[in-house]
Amino acid sequence: MSRPLPEQVRLNVVDLAATVLGTLPAVSIPPPLRGIAKFEARKRAKLGSAPIAAQLENDKKFRELVAESVAAGWPELVASLADGHVPPAADPVLVAAAAYLTRPPGWEEMIELARSDLQQSAAAAEGSEREEVVSRLREQLAAQKSAAKEESDRLREQLKLARAENSDLRRKLHDARERAKAALARTEEMERVAEEARTAAVAAGNAGESELRRLRERLADVEKQLEASRRAAREGRSLEDARIRVLLDALQDASAGLRRELGLPATISRPADSVAAHPGERPGVRGVPARALADDDPQLLDQLLAIPQIHLIIDGYNVTKTGYGTLTLADQRNRLMTNLGGLAAQTRVEMTVVFDGAELNAPVQVVAPRGVRVLFSDPGEIADDLIRQLVRVEPPGRAIAVVSSDREVAESVRRMGARPVPSALLLRRLGRA
Repeated sequence: MSRPLPEQVRLNVVDLAATVLGTLPAVSIPPPLRGIAKFEARKRAKLGSAPIAAQLENDKKFRELVAESVAAGWPELVASLADGHVPPAADPVLVAAAAYLTRPPGWEEMIELARSDLQQSAAAAEGSEREEVVSRLREQLAAQKSAAKEESDRLREQLKLARAENSDLRRKLHDARERAKAALARTEEMERVAEEARTAAVAAGNAGESELRRLRERLADVEKQLEASRRAAREGRSLEDARIRVLLDALQDASAGLRRELGLPATISRPADSVAAHPGERPGVRGVPARALADDDPQLLDQLLAIPQIHLIIDGYNVTKTGYGTLTLADQRNRLMTNLGGLAAQTRVEMTVVFDGAELNAPVQVVAPRGVRVLFSDPGEIADDLIRQLVRVEPPGRAIAVVSSDREVAESVRRMGARPVPSALLLRRLGRA
């Protein structure tokens, strides 16, 4: 043969030979194929393809044994090929395989004819497959064009909506800036009025104190005159005694009227109880002792709690998330309140716990122990701002400690005169309690 067998014909010939190889007695099996004959039937053709093909090409006796099996299986086809006639309806692969094994006259031409038929069939199948691929690609291209057009229309619509939204946002931003400017102007005006009111109050207080000192001096003089009148009364000077009594009653009525006019309060309230109504003054920088201790010194919190009238402000969620952040927010708050109740009972220190309430959808029910004040920040306000406001309203000179591990909060309250304390120190103190 001038060319190798077509691949399909070669595989068919090898399958036939592998089938016959399993039926041969051991003495009839060619030595090179004895090892392959021990394989299972489905493995002989796959694993022994090359040795079987080589043996068929070089061993005439083995090929004739296989040809006998083919003649027994396809007698009409073999007889027709022996007469030199190829059945028109026969499979080209079977015709070529039978011609190769039985070797009838003109078998090479039969194989070449089968090769030509196989090539034509392959070309026709490939052409049909290509047409199907082209048709499928055209459909996909049309679908992609349609999808691209829809996507383009959708993006255009989104762009139009985005531009409209951007324009609306710009307008809202301009309005917000104008409102902010107006609010800032109102705030400055209110601060000016408040400063004038404070100045007037201070002046009125100074005047009242001066008047009170004058009245006290007059009262002292009256008391001296009263003592003198008493001595005179003992000496029978009843008219002078009556004059002094009238003057004393007048001075007492004037003192009571002055107290009512100045509106001096009978009691005082805690500054933190009116944080929303009084901006307060910035506390002095010397308000909290124990400044020589480091922030992580275990003795720091104990020394601060021993200061008389100290106000302990606690960043609630900063402490709970540092100590027991795996619990729910409700469980965190309850656990902190329970621990702070014992600490408040031991130290009798004023405590204010601040929680972030800006994201809450509804009021939170919190059972605060005796001596502990609980505050939630308003919507639009974070707990850090409320803590700074609590520090700001305290009077100058009062000792204030802020428990928070937030660096920004610690630095800001330190500048305002309060003593920052890490959350870990409070957790350690609560654990010890």
